[in-house]
Amino acid sequence: MDVIILRSSSSYSKFKYGCAVTVTGTKSSVLSCNEAFGGIGIGDLKVLPSGLRVNRKKHKKKQLGLCGFVIRSSFDGVIVKKKPESSMSSEEVYRVLKSMSDPNQAFSFFNSMAELPRVIHTTETCNYMLEMLRAHGRVEDMVVVFDLMQKQIIKRSINTYLTIFMGLNVRGGLREAPIALEKMRKVGFILNGYSYNGLIHLLLKSGFCREALKVYRRMVSEGINPSLKTYSALMVALGKRRDTETVLGLLQEMESLGLRPNIYTFTICIRILGRAGRIDEAYGILKKMDDAGCGPDVVTYTVLIDALCNAGKLNNAKELFLKMKSSSHKPDRVTYITLLDKFSDRGDLDAVKEFWGEMEADGYLPDVVTFTILIYALCKVGEVDEAFGTLEVMKEQGVAPNLHTYNTLICGLLRLNRLDEALRLFESMEALGLETTAFTYILFIDYYGKSGKFDKAIKTFEKMKTNGIVPNIVACNASLYSLAEQGRLDEAKEFFNGLKNCGLAPDAITYNIMMRCYGKAGRVDGAIKLLSEMEENGCDPEVVTINSLIDTLYKADRVDEAWKMFQRMKEMKIAPTVVTYNTLLAGLGKEGRVQKATALFRGMIADGCSPNTITFNTLLDCLCKNGEVDLAFKMLFRMTEMNCFADVLTYNTVIYGLIKENRVNYAFWLFHQMKKVIYPDHVTLCTLLPRVVKNGQIEDAFRVAKEFVHHVGDHADGPFWEDLMGGILIEAEIGQSILFAESLVRNGICEDDSVLIPLVTFLCRHGKAGDAYNVFLKLTNSFSIKPSLEAYNVLIDGLLKARLSEIAWGLFYEMKNAGCTPDVFTYNMFLDVLGKSGKIKELFDLHEEMLFRGCKPNTITQNIVIFGLVKSNNLDKAIDLYYDLMSGDFSPTPWTYGPLIDGLLKFGRLEEAKQFFEEMLDYGCRPNCPLYNILINGFGKNGDVETASELFRRMIKEGIRPDLKSYSIMVDCLCMVGKVDDALHYFEELKLSGLDPDLVCYNLMINGLGRSQRVEEALSLYDEMRNRGITPDLYTYNTLILNLGIAGMVEEAGKMYEELQLSGLEPNVFTYNALIRGHSMSGNPDSAYAVYKNMMIGGCRPNTGTFAQLPNQS
Repeated sequence: MDVIILRSSSSYSKFKYGCAVTVTGTKSSVLSCNEAFGGIGIGDLKVLPSGLRVNRKKHKKKQLGLCGFVIRSSFDGVIVKKKPESSMSSEEVYRVLKSMSDPNQAFSFFNSMAELPRVIHTTETCNYMLEMLRAHGRVEDMVVVFDLMQKQIIKRSINTYLTIFMGLNVRGGLREAPIALEKMRKVGFILNGYSYNGLIHLLLKSGFCREALKVYRRMVSEGINPSLKTYSALMVALGKRRDTETVLGLLQEMESLGLRPNIYTFTICIRILGRAGRIDEAYGILKKMDDAGCGPDVVTYTVLIDALCNAGKLNNAKELFLKMKSSSHKPDRVTYITLLDKFSDRGDLDAVKEFWGEMEADGYLPDVVTFTILIYALCKVGEVDEAFGTLEVMKEQGVAPNLHTYNTLICGLLRLNRLDEALRLFESMEALGLETTAFTYILFIDYYGKSGKFDKAIKTFEKMKTNGIVPNIVACNASLYSLAEQGRLDEAKEFFNGLKNCGLAPDAITYNIMMRCYGKAGRVDGAIKLLSEMEENGCDPEVVTINSLIDTLYKADRVDEAWKMFQRMKEMKIAPTVVTYNTLLAGLGKEGRVQKATALFRGMIADGCSPNTITFNTLLDCLCKNGEVDLAFKMLFRMTEMNCFADVLTYNTVIYGLIKENRVNYAFWLFHQMKKVIYPDHVTLCTLLPRVVKNGQIEDAFRVAKEFVHHVGDHADGPFWEDLMGGILIEAEIGQSILFAESLVRNGICEDDSVLIPLVTFLCRHGKAGDAYNVFLKLTNSFSIKPSLEAYNVLIDGLLKARLSEIAWGLFYEMKNAGCTPDVFTYNMFLDVLGKSGKIKELFDLHEEMLFRGCKPNTITQNIVIFGLVKSNNLDKAIDLYYDLMSGDFSPTPWTYGPLIDGLLKFGRLEEAKQFFEEMLDYGCRPNCPLYNILINGFGKNGDVETASELFRRMIKEGIRPDLKSYSIMVDCLCMVGKVDDALHYFEELKLSGLDPDLVCYNLMINGLGRSQRVEEALSLYDEMRNRGITPDLYTYNTLILNLGIAGMVEEAGKMYEELQLSGLEPNVFTYNALIRGHSMSGNPDSAYAVYKNMMIGGCRPNTGTFAQLPNQS
């Protein structure tokens, strides 16, 4: 037993005291103590004034040899040595160290313990010693402790390194290891291989992959070989970051250092190459394994099968599976699960069932995982009922379905839009003893979001939280998607920021959704800022993120930034995908930059990124739209060389290019080549046939159309004929188009009015309603085509707009006699004509007929009737009708209130107009710009420009953008009351808003300036109007002539009159009156009478104003 004799050396002690302490197994015991010591007893412990606690109880002692160790602190200690019988535990060493506050004492004790053969220091004791030394700035002694850890192979933890880093004033934590290592070497820290390997693993575990790679580089540069485990860990971490090149570089480096990769290392490389889609190189590693005598095991085969399936090379995966079965490494359960899972993902149910049989034959009984995969495969191909049958088989075999099984079935039901059944299954899960998780709710959130039922998606998310299920990031992403798709950016931002409060860190998908949301809202800078935030938070951007940003930047016309983002991908070690190149090619195509597009295509191939059909289609589109059709032809034939196959869009694009250059015969030849490979679609015909018909090859066009109709059958529907005939009518002459239509009808290719409707529509839109009527008669009478309601409505609409009302009414009676019942649209057209012409009796008669025939009026019908009553000065009847309608289930629109408010304002009933406007808001009917225009105009024309201005401001505040008419009304009303400066303000604001003033607006402003005697400004505005390409009308000239004459500028007025005549306009009585007035006011009666004489000679009859302006009229 060792005895420590303690005696006081404190100058503050009143008495000399001493005691002997023995160290026991876990406690210290007092052998003797001077009572003058003044200690306080607590239970079994005696607490001395110095703070040392000792045990009074007698225990069996575990002796400790301290080898002459002397304690120096507030008391002196002398050790009485006695030979030790056993070692001291590391826990006891740690406890003694913690009891010491003096670093010298602790360090001496630490070193003494290290010399004992049976005392083992631990990470805990070493880290404590390092921390104490760091706190006292003793870096050299820290080197000693670290060196001891390396020699005794004591594990170096994160805290070991963090303590050393802090001692060297390196801030920033473990990720600053590359910087800290340089400082460590300078002060004497020399890391061995174990330390380097351990530090690299700690960095990787903390997610600091780049820093780990730097430490690895330093390790190798110092001639220390990393372990195979370190190489494997680095490869796994870099593989997760898709840094395939660095992984392959590590494999080469380890081989160059004489390290032989094992199966695990090779398998990691195969997995990483497989995930990168570099299958050929993965096979190369497999061959390398054989050459190195390190044959693949079952894991290697399974990893490569997984990679082949992910790359879509299912046949290769099957071949490798067969090779595996013939080798000594038979497939295990994981292999079968991999195959079942991947082939079910591809929807290959037959293959799934085949592997299922193989699995059972190899002695692997189906479990819950494999059954669930089979159920998924069935759901994937829409066989949900069979999936439920499999569920029953599963139960019969004693395999209990789990939550994932039921989630799979819910997913299958939702995929088929069987929402009610999915909800019932969801509700039954609790009764089955299954606790739903966030994933179950995610299925519904995702379904609602993608179905456009965004509010239900958000409600489901809230319900999940209410039910005590903590949302995970996937659930949050699904809900965020719904907000983003609705363009609800502010709510999406609030939701995104709230993730941190839930303790969730946004992942790459979260950031992608938010970036897309910012992009849709046109807030590109916000999206770019998110990328920076993403990187700062340690969330590595994925290629999808960068692709999305490039697309957003291009759409925002920030092309240079899009290309800079593309260049940054190399710095970020993100390999561009085919999607990246396709996005950039599409942008170049829109800009017409053919050379840069072809250069990018070549660069893409050089970088090892294989183009797909979309790539070729994008490039062909660029070439064909920019006059490079010959090069497009070469590209088309090059596709097969690069394992790409032309689709319908490919051929349509090149045919379009040929048609654009009027190379119709070449286009026709390519069309026939296309049919050998893939059948044309309706776009092909709509591209080719219009120019063929224009060339007069009507028979050829007919044969193509006939063959197409026989091939597609019912798919040659109304929209197809509408598109085809629409294209032909635009390209060819009317006569040629009619001949083609007649040949289709005559030969029974189109037996209904599908070709008639486009013909009638086109002719009516181009102001040829009469010709449309003749074509209608010919096709219906000569070829017995029975017109549909749509055909009648289109023609009636055209005839009424062309003011051929008599023919339209005749057609209306004819359709009723032919048994074609008019619908609400038909009646509304005729009611509208009657209402606008003020024929109220006829309007109500037709309305009665409509009701009698069982045709229910809609909101438009009632609005027409209200308008008709107001138009015929029956305002109060219109108001009565409105209130009658409101007592039922009528839903008013701004077009309901417009005529009523307009009528009230015109009759000076301003307060009632205001009441109607407020009532409209109470009914939840949001006003639009035309309604505000009615209000502004009404109050302005009644002289209340303050209210008009207030309404204009209110409209803007409510988010309704004023149109040209809004500004014109304000200019007119303000000029009427002499507030020309205010009118000019609105006129200038109109131009700043992005709208262009029209002739009416210029005329109003010119007139207002002229009437205020600001003729020079009026003339300046007149010049501006002319420079903008707006041709003055008679009102413009009359205004200027009148106001120039009033201002005494008679000569300028005369010049304006001459300009009027040169423009081809005929002066009217107001023109002559203005000239006469100008001459009369200037004291030139002869000139005034000369104008009057010219007026009479020109055949313009004077009015009372003329005689009032003539001098000496008495």
